[in-house]
Amino acid sequence: MSIQINQQKCVGCGQCMEVCPGTLIEKEQGKAVMRYPRDCWGCASCVKECPVGAIGFFLGADIGGNGSVMTVTKDGQILHWNIHKSNGREVTIDVDRRSSNKY
Repeated sequence: MSIQINQQKCVGCGQCMEVCPGTLIEKEQGKAVMRYPRDCWGCASCVKECPVGAIGFFLGADIGGNGSVMTVTKDGQILHWNIHKSNGREVTIDVDRRSSNKY
């Protein structure tokens, strides 16, 4: 599975469900859950749309992440890609929302 949903942070807004191209996210008890984790494409659409940073994208060793997790927070048109490294460090990359699919 390439995404992780933090149930404590999830506010149940449903934005992740709307953008998931595989319709893999649904609500259980008012919170988002991944229905079929093995079918996740890893497109990160849900990560970029979550308004509270409740969805993390697992960055495995195969893409140089070595077990890091990326969450996204927003500030107007700027997306803050917050990389939580396995060693406890955090790195933030700021990306203009209009260019976010280039990366």
